[in-house]
Amino acid sequence: MSDTPATKTGISPCLQDPKSDPQYIQFKCLPPGGPLNRWSHTITREHDYPGAQAMLYGAGVPNEEMMKNAPHVGIATVWWEGNAILDRLIMTVLDFGKIVKRAVEKQKMLGWQYNAVGVSDAITMGGEGMRYSLQTRDLIADSIETVTCAQHHDANIAIPGCDKNMPGVIMAAARHNRPFLMIYGGSIRKGYSKLLERDINVTSCYEASGALTYGRLEAKTNPGTEGRTSNDVMLDIERHACPGAGACGGMFTANTMATAIEAMGLTLPGSSSYPALSPEKARECERAAEVIKTTMEKDIRPRDLITRESFENALVITMILGGSTNGVLHFLAMANTAEVPLTLEDVDRVSNKTPFLADLAPSGKYLMEDLYKIGGTPSVLKMLIAAGLINGNIPTVTGHTLAENVADWPSLPPDQKIIRPLSNPIKETGHIRILRGNFAPEGAVAKITGKEGLSFTGKARVFEKEHELDEALSRGEIPRDENLVLIVRYEGPKGGPGMPEQLRASAAIMGAGLKNIALVTDGRYSGASHGFIVGHVCPEAATGGPIALVKEGDTILIDAVTNRIDITNVSDEQLRERKKAWKAPQSKVKRGVLAKYARLVGDASHGAVTDQWDSEN
Repeated sequence: MSDTPATKTGISPCLQDPKSDPQYIQFKCLPPGGPLNRWSHTITREHDYPGAQAMLYGAGVPNEEMMKNAPHVGIATVWWEGNAILDRLIMTVLDFGKIVKRAVEKQKMLGWQYNAVGVSDAITMGGEGMRYSLQTRDLIADSIETVTCAQHHDANIAIPGCDKNMPGVIMAAARHNRPFLMIYGGSIRKGYSKLLERDINVTSCYEASGALTYGRLEAKTNPGTEGRTSNDVMLDIERHACPGAGACGGMFTANTMATAIEAMGLTLPGSSSYPALSPEKARECERAAEVIKTTMEKDIRPRDLITRESFENALVITMILGGSTNGVLHFLAMANTAEVPLTLEDVDRVSNKTPFLADLAPSGKYLMEDLYKIGGTPSVLKMLIAAGLINGNIPTVTGHTLAENVADWPSLPPDQKIIRPLSNPIKETGHIRILRGNFAPEGAVAKITGKEGLSFTGKARVFEKEHELDEALSRGEIPRDENLVLIVRYEGPKGGPGMPEQLRASAAIMGAGLKNIALVTDGRYSGASHGFIVGHVCPEAATGGPIALVKEGDTILIDAVTNRIDITNVSDEQLRERKKAWKAPQSKVKRGVLAKYARLVGDASHGAVTDQWDSEN
């Protein structure tokens, strides 16, 4: 595979294949197909870098033989305290990294564990901290690229466990383009509320908040629940929604990205559906060392696997499983980094041909824990490959094709209820719709399962920031007797800054039972959001897009059949006049990481990336 996309001139010289690197002669890097220490050899051969070797001996390299010949494998755990994936008392992403390190050393390689940090979306949701969430995708990619290249690692195993973590590690892999695989940290177990007498998850907290405000939150009237107030129910939900380690358990963004990346061939089979605390997850960590060695021996690189064909698989499984709108943003960003042409039109095309089959939260009943029990992602992939919806011929990190990886996996049980048959889908086309119109001429991303209908017309009620809508909902000010399109603007990548998610509002609307509402924003939604929701409106308000020009009472039409979103009572001429009168608001963020992000970030329709690839040059 020496003739890989890594030789493209658009890649920084330090990230290219050593054989094609202009600095190849200077650094005497080993070519692909030779010994496995082809990058680390730069600093460990002879005595050219004695200080580096002294530091490596001090860090634990045991002898000269290992110094000169052992490949270096970086083990990047996306870990920090204060998130359920990082439970202090039981297995954590950090511990998974230690298992991988021991397994790497058994393969006579040197394992170097380090951390990238992130943000807990569930903890920051609805607050100012959420503005930092999306930029961690770049922070994670930057940190793994930095360590891999600066330390001359020969391969990278990344272990993410939450939403932005996964696209971050894939973007890093596309940048350094060295043998790589991802291990997903796994899903959390489902919670249970005794007072509601049903399974719950983190989304239940936000929906319960809306139900509480609108007087719809009550305990089951069974023996032992007498006299329990709605506040008691809220406390019960908060105490039991997240019962241990793992990422949020529905088909939210973490599981959307994990299943998609498995369908792209970048993980071991089953990685996306093994629960965090399952024995299979620990065994996956042990097997990873053997597989990363295979990728090194066969010179399998990330850019061999991150292709148009693998993105097609990612989009298909996202539509099948009812995945997050965030997936669109992340697929575009990952493709941009790998220099793979991918556009909103590709998302639209795949959505139009792919049915929605899975009865998974947030719009459905089941969680990833339930899918795991009937065979998990590999069994779903096996079914979709047989049906011709997934390309099973793509190569994977194992050295085998995707179809070969799942060939011996059990088929989905005939009596299972989670994945509907192709002959009886929940919706005949995908739930993710790409909308355009005079409201969003450069695109918007809608999540419409059909359960709330396929079109909506309502009067605009405008909120300049998310917190304004949250406050209105908490006061019970959104009525039930009029069709309203609630518009939250100045929350895009630049305007937020940081494009915060709107789960607090969308979940409160669902919990309150406000079926007369559509929610539209230039910000994002959590994968846990559902209802009649449209996000990623582009151009965003901060750059003077039409969403900035909407006035209270304007009529907004959203149509998921014709894929349109329009202001129907305002002519193009009137919009131009409004644009002339519009003045860009001054951002309150002047310095620091968010100000830097706002200056660099591109629009949502191209993935909200900070290092846009020009496909024409």
